[in-house]
Amino acid sequence: MTAMFDLTGKVALVTGASRGIGEAVAKTLAANGAYVIVSSRKAESCEAVVAAIIATGGKAEARACHIGEMAQIDALFADITAAHGKLDILVNNAATNPHFGHITETDVSAFQKTVDVNIRGYFFMSSAGVRLMAKHGGGSIINVASVNGMVPGAMQGIYSITKAAVIAMTKSFAQECAPMGVRVNALLPGATDTKFASALFHNPVILERALTRIPMKRIAEPDEMAGTVLYLASNAASYTTGACINVDGGYLVS
Repeated sequence: MTAMFDLTGKVALVTGASRGIGEAVAKTLAANGAYVIVSSRKAESCEAVVAAIIATGGKAEARACHIGEMAQIDALFADITAAHGKLDILVNNAATNPHFGHITETDVSAFQKTVDVNIRGYFFMSSAGVRLMAKHGGGSIINVASVNGMVPGAMQGIYSITKAAVIAMTKSFAQECAPMGVRVNALLPGATDTKFASALFHNPVILERALTRIPMKRIAEPDEMAGTVLYLASNAASYTTGACINVDGGYLVS
């Protein structure tokens, strides 16, 4: 293990970690020495990820948290404080995208759910994370945004709007929390083969249209997102804050 990326002794929380990008990130952080709190709405759905981490010599536990529910955020951080006394790394990855269709057809329920999870959830998870990190010398927050925050996805209006907000949120937290020793950065994934995105990229027409915009002519695997998160979480990124790194096969430059 390269010392620059060594996370031994660090406590990391990854939300939406039962599958996809969150699962890949949790396993990568654990493989580099972090104790990983694997979180999603139901702790049981995270147990397989925890078991896989432990089977390969890592350390992890499962914790339930629906980040769209304020009481659950408060309870999660109370549990982490009681059990570990600190938090060094927070990866805000849990997200929702309940509406696929014309932006004017977004109903109030889908709008509110998307905002509650993707904006309010990230905001108050970050706020709680900063307060806990600052008590113990600082830490690193990585927000999983999306290339849709830069170029809105077709028929994904409210989701794209919330991801643009995550990018702005990342920069605001970075600016205000740097004096507290907390770095805040964002990962902007491009098209990635996850269950979350399966409705899009398992449709041949949508996939073909997407590939015409991607210079690398393929969609990513979840593991291909984890390296950037490891960098941002580690001492390798000690002077990096407010960065929004697109990992998209060239989509945003095409």
